[in-house]
Amino acid sequence: MGKQAAPRRVADNEALAVGTMIRGSAQKLNLVAGLIRGRKVEEALNILSFSKKAMAVDVRKVLASAVANAENNHNLDVDSLVVAEASVGKSISMKRWTPRARGRSARIVKPFSRVRIVVREASQEA
Repeated sequence: MGKQAAPRRVADNEALAVGTMIRGSAQKLNLVAGLIRGRKVEEALNILSFSKKAMAVDVRKVLASAVANAENNHNLDVDSLVVAEASVGKSISMKRWTPRARGRSARIVKPFSRVRIVVREASQEA
């Protein structure tokens, strides 16, 4: 009696990828995630490739991973995928200290974020 497989967290026509520990604030990451929400995957990858935002590199990797999961694990058609969901959340924050004048110190917070991208196979309308 082996361990039961966990139920799928997304629908049968969806695939998901999660990027944890992305260095940067959730607010900045959400600006990039907003660029691709609801778009076709091919268009979203192009937008992220040519975006000037530094976070776009990490979001592009997660989106490419979601597309690979859809193709290899769930047998979905890559050409008909759309970004169904791109949600952003906080992860840990590293705390660091820097010396200031008159013997004081100031705290530096280095935040990490996470992004969850769900791609869905769009229905073929002729």
